[in-house]
Amino acid sequence: MNLRPLYDRIVLKRIEETETTRNGIVIPDSAKEKPQEGEVLAVGHGKRLEDGKLVPLDVQVGDRVLFGKYSGSETRLGGTEYIIIREDDVLAILTPAGQTAGKTT
Repeated sequence: MNLRPLYDRIVLKRIEETETTRNGIVIPDSAKEKPQEGEVLAVGHGKRLEDGKLVPLDVQVGDRVLFGKYSGSETRLGGTEYIIIREDDVLAILTPAGQTAGKTT
């Protein structure tokens, strides 16, 4: 089954951080905070402005993004948990060191 978001919505999958324990202390899953980093799996066509123009999204499939803690709607499909958020809820696009996020010329 394919999941295609509408308009300016984005489908994300959370990127789980690797757990490192210090001094043998194990934190249970219920006490951990959910990561606020995700990988973009699908994007909508863009945001429709009041004059009818369609503005494409800045994020693309495969981007790693940071999003707000209480952003979007969580859904489970086929045993996998997804988050559907609006582009406005994306705080930043993560790029590896040495690469530029975008050209501003």
